[in-house]
Amino acid sequence: MGWPLKTRREGVARVFLGGPLKVAAGSEGELEIEAKNIRELLTQLGDAHPALKPMIEKGVAVSIDGQIYRDAWYQPIPPGSEVFILMPMAGG
Repeated sequence: MGWPLKTRREGVARVFLGGPLKVAAGSEGELEIEAKNIRELLTQLGDAHPALKPMIEKGVAVSIDGQIYRDAWYQPIPPGSEVFILMPMAGG
């Protein structure tokens, strides 16, 4: 593929996709990606899986080790983190 998708290496984040994001990624629900921050991570995901781009552009929430971030593009992603990409919750 030519992008920084890693296979079980130390120093990379484990990224989990669920629901429609997983489907758009071709049923790849767990990936390992080396990215410095949320923006870099989402760019890599969109480049690797073009069907994810419109969903990412519409807006997603990102959880890094249990802390949810929204629109925090430069939030660092520590090596070894568990990252969940979530569709925004509807309602109010």
